[in-house]
Amino acid sequence: MLPFALNHMTAPRMPYAAFLDLAAALGCVGVEFRNDLGRPLYEGADPQEVAAAAAARGLRILALAEVKMFNDWSDAKRAEAAALMRIAVASGAEAVSLIPRNDGIGMENGVRQKALKLALAELLPMLRAHGLKAMVEPLGFEICSLRSKAEAVEAIEAVGGADTYRLVHDTFHHHLAGGGRLFPEYTGIVHISSVTDPAVAVADMRDGHRVLVDEHDRLGNIAQIEALLGAGYTGPISFEPFAASVHDLEDAKPALARSMEFIRARVAQRAA
Repeated sequence: MLPFALNHMTAPRMPYAAFLDLAAALGCVGVEFRNDLGRPLYEGADPQEVAAAAAARGLRILALAEVKMFNDWSDAKRAEAAALMRIAVASGAEAVSLIPRNDGIGMENGVRQKALKLALAELLPMLRAHGLKAMVEPLGFEICSLRSKAEAVEAIEAVGGADTYRLVHDTFHHHLAGGGRLFPEYTGIVHISSVTDPAVAVADMRDGHRVLVDEHDRLGNIAQIEALLGAGYTGPISFEPFAASVHDLEDAKPALARSMEFIRARVAQRAA
């Protein structure tokens, strides 16, 4: 069985307890919670209550997202990261997610690598002190300051952070960035979503196009998952659709179950 998980972006309007129920009902291994859904993380509930609720359902809290524009380092960014880490520890989360700046600034060769290494070096002792991992997520958008997984790994190794930092392999962003090396040994979680609109060019794909994976997928999700599994990846595969058509579902469970079954069947078919 593939170790599926749910990112809260799958059903962003769901209160945390209902979201945990959904993940448990689908047989997921865990969930990712987010602080960018327009309300306080966990709707303001005590993080220890959330930890207990997840444990009662047999779920891991895989990560809390996100420290946004983490590679634009400052004292304010340090405080933001520290606050998220405290909540992560209190709620039993295993990691925090680090999202690079995605505004077309700091992209010059030399500049972006220096900024990345500075942020990773500053975050490293904080993460170790809290006993947390960090998920670094390269984004495939052309205006992003960290598109390359190879560049991320180089920076991680340069600061001595191989024990603490992991990569997010996002099938959408990997496709937009033109593919490249997979780095399964550094991958901490896989995010899956699909673009099925036949009219949108790859360069014009945005979060709003991201739906559940099915037979109309244009991103090569099955091939990416198979390549990671074949290279030894055994971690969670987490659904992260951003499209309104998914968010507006009155009951997301049947659609998610169909997508899970489609992925399982295709992966098994090719493995046979």
